[in-house]
Amino acid sequence: MFKHLRRWFVTHIFGRSRQRARLVSKEGRCNIEFGNVDAQSRFIFFVDIWTTVLDLKWRYKMTVFITAFLGSWFLFGLLWYVVAYVHKDLPEFYPPDNRTPCVENINGMTSAFLFSLETQVTIGYGFRFVTEQCATAIFLLIFQSILGVIINSFMCGAILAKISRPKKRAKTITFSKNAVISKRGGKLCLLIRVANLRKSLLIGSHIYGKLLKTTITPEGETIILDQTNINFVVDAGNENLFFISPLTIYHIIDHNSPFFHMAAETLSQQDFELVVFLDGTVESTSATCQVRTSYVPEEVLWGYRFVPIVSKTKEGKYRVDFHNFGKTVEVETPHCAMCLYNEKDARARMKRGYDNPNFVLSEVDETDDTQM
Repeated sequence: MFKHLRRWFVTHIFGRSRQRARLVSKEGRCNIEFGNVDAQSRFIFFVDIWTTVLDLKWRYKMTVFITAFLGSWFLFGLLWYVVAYVHKDLPEFYPPDNRTPCVENINGMTSAFLFSLETQVTIGYGFRFVTEQCATAIFLLIFQSILGVIINSFMCGAILAKISRPKKRAKTITFSKNAVISKRGGKLCLLIRVANLRKSLLIGSHIYGKLLKTTITPEGETIILDQTNINFVVDAGNENLFFISPLTIYHIIDHNSPFFHMAAETLSQQDFELVVFLDGTVESTSATCQVRTSYVPEEVLWGYRFVPIVSKTKEGKYRVDFHNFGKTVEVETPHCAMCLYNEKDARARMKRGYDNPNFVLSEVDETDDTQM
């Protein structure tokens, strides 16, 4: 009871005043900014305009979408007005009744804008139309039609690609809020639970992790966000996961693990961030997506395991209870990985015998001093 109260007190009182900096948020967003980027490097974003438009937020994308269409309609409307003005087809020039204009029924800027809109979106009401009197008007009609198709294709394609990005599929992959450390299969492991909220599978799923921490090299160089590979597995490996139900992935804390020298008492004093990645291919679109989350020392619970959430009903169906998805229970766990391995070595030595190389067997002659 006292341990639960102490953990709650530390988490809710001191945890609010001391927030650790994260590189990756729990939702997978990267907390990083780029400073002092020169103008030439910024121009590269306009060279790769397609990716730049896709990465824009929705409010900026819709602004670009509306501006592109309204701007092109107004620009070509202005050009149609110039054609009518140069050819003296406007009412202020009092053209004769038998004169054939370049564009019928353009009487000012408003009607020129309406004709531009009708031409580009191929409405074609039939009231305003181009005649064969002006080659300039014919060329402008062809140019606007081609440019209109390009703008329509680019902007509609950008909207469709934004909607169908696999990043949205990643929203239906969820990780447990906490990671736990307990024994599994006789080994000390760090365990994380992950679930797919959709019934459609992720094909070729692969899961792995990176431990980020600040290290100092023997040469005295300080490396911020130094990365160490963390291998996560399930019972069948870490590739081609059968991701139909929630999985509990685990990392074995052995001599090669960066968690080997940590203990339950010193875990909260460590300064690291564990980033977990799940890569897979969306079954319905064949697009590759990646899901990310991270854990700081306060979110790693030592001596706990996850509550089972998969059961079998009387009808023979398997049921997943997401109410217990992030729940944990306290279990008996060694307070450090080194203690567990030392205990195993001691037990192994007790079962084995050892030869003493200094032991020499000497024969002793026994004489019978008893006389009959």
